[in-house]
Amino acid sequence: MAAEEIEAMILAAFPDGAVEITDLAGDGNHYAARVSSPSFAGMNRVRQHQAVYAALKGKMGTDLHALQLETLIASGDHQ
Repeated sequence: MAAEEIEAMILAAFPDGAVEITDLAGDGNHYAARVSSPSFAGMNRVRQHQAVYAALKGKMGTDLHALQLETLIASGDHQ
């Protein structure tokens, strides 16, 4: 799965957010994602991560083997 595809799927779910994807192993299967969005306000860390995984529409564990995830609550004025 390409980093651009991961980024696009996450941004589709969090259009007010920002996403940084890093290929950890150079194999297109092990990524780190840093996702910041004002939409995370009021969610605990587990719920934030669940929301990001939901944005990947079942590709986690199939097309995408591993995703190290960091979520942050953005102020909404990062643009």
